Amino acid sequence: MSMVIEMSNVSWKRQGQIILEQINWHVLKGEHWAILGLNGSGKTTLLQMINGYIWPTTGEISVLGQTFGTTDLRLLRKNIGWVSSALQQKIRLTDTAEAVILSGKHASIGIYEKIEAKDMARVDALMEQLGIRYLQGRSYQTMSQGEKQKLLIARGLMARPQLLILDEPTNGLDFLAREELLLFIQQLAEQKEAPTMLFVTHHIEEILPIFSYTLLLRQGTVFEQGKTGEIMCSKTLSQFYQLPIECEMKDGRTWVRKKTETSNDALANEEQTTVTQKTKI
Repeated sequence: MSMVIEMSNVSWKRQGQIILEQINWHVLKGEHWAILGLNGSGKTTLLQMINGYIWPTTGEISVLGQTFGTTDLRLLRKNIGWVSSALQQKIRLTDTAEAVILSGKHASIGIYEKIEAKDMARVDALMEQLGIRYLQGRSYQTMSQGEKQKLLIARGLMARPQLLILDEPTNGLDFLAREELLLFIQQLAEQKEAPTMLFVTHHIEEILPIFSYTLLLRQGTVFEQGKTGEIMCSKTLSQFYQLPIECEMKDGRTWVRKKTETSNDALANEEQTTVTQKTKI
């Protein structure tokens, strides 16, 4: 299998502060990874680095076989689909749904290239695939959050990327819209020609069965990485969050809750306290 992402001893500093430290991470073609971390763990910085918007202070990066420093990153980005809420702030409110999707062909905000018939056919096919053909002709500002997210996924797929990055795509969605979008992502990843996918989240229950590998980021370092089924356990997650965590598997997804004392535990503690107090007396 060919290498999609290769990071070797990658660190990044900003104003003397270490944001990422000694990242060693490899992603092979066809692997779908979840990236999990709390706010401030370095997830966004990692994504910006993969897209070539920032450079490592130390270490080496290769994406889609292109080593940073020896390739044109503008061309590389055309092979990377990036779906992020940060993009929503950059898109012109008056742009139509078709214009937003078309801009994904050149990884740009807005359209600056000649539009060909095959491009419009691709847009139509993507809107059909995502069930958003009813958005044709509508301006971006009139859409719901869920519609905007689907539109950005269509934009990310426009250039048939080899790597698709979904950066917290369910952010701002209600429960029903979230589950609908997650179902589509699962179906997309199962397709024969699906790109390698990275799914970034801080909600464990959003990690779908298709994401068979997980990277845990904590305070700018790799806490753990490997097969999702081995990482999503009470022991590892309790260490990761530094809290007692209980895990439950439902329909191939892991649901967690903070472990609390049971009534029996509480009673045992109360009895032990009473015995200790009597002994002191």
